[in-house]
Amino acid sequence: MFLAGERKTQAVTSDIIFKYFPDLSAEQKEQFNKLEELYKFWNAQINVISRKDIDSLYLHHILHSLGIAKVLEFLPGEKILDVGTGGGFPGIPLAILFPEAHFHLVDSIGKKIKVVQEVSNAIGLKNLVATHARAEQIDDKFNFIISRAVTQLKDFYPWIRGKFEKKPLNKLPNGVLYLKGGDLELELKESKLKEVNLYPLSVYFEEDYFETKYVVYFPAQ
Repeated sequence: MFLAGERKTQAVTSDIIFKYFPDLSAEQKEQFNKLEELYKFWNAQINVISRKDIDSLYLHHILHSLGIAKVLEFLPGEKILDVGTGGGFPGIPLAILFPEAHFHLVDSIGKKIKVVQEVSNAIGLKNLVATHARAEQIDDKFNFIISRAVTQLKDFYPWIRGKFEKKPLNKLPNGVLYLKGGDLELELKESKLKEVNLYPLSVYFEEDYFETKYVVYFPAQ
């Protein structure tokens, strides 16, 4: 029984993904469907998502990650580095969505990378590798670098400077797509980054959760 003014919260299902991405293949739908059970299993052993947030996995973590795909669709053959991936966000949802792009997920915490590897293997992702390392230790070049609020932008860019392919393939020049929330004016000013574009996720997703969420894009510099 609920008292007046109380709101009953219901777990958000994978249907919210299919609502915004209706053209998925049967395999992609199956992969997204499997994520809930897998993350609940691994999160009980290795806490990569707040326990009280696990029922909002599809809204707060998977759909949020896919906000990047509303800004830019990765092309076949493009290489993407996910820095500080945690339990696999935004890298795993994007790797499902773009099976012909190549994703490299890194995190400095080994147990989080174990979760990424186990989830990735369980759903049969062939386009993803996961490495227990700091971003600075990765000796490779990428078209795009993605991340989800791992640190302030002024501290983030030095980790990945010089890790970009020179030749652009996509409609946006090679650069960073960074999921971030809140008032970003001061942070962007302190970062001294050039040509920064903010894409509000509320333009693409109608749920209240996205009202103050953005994809921050800036080219390699």
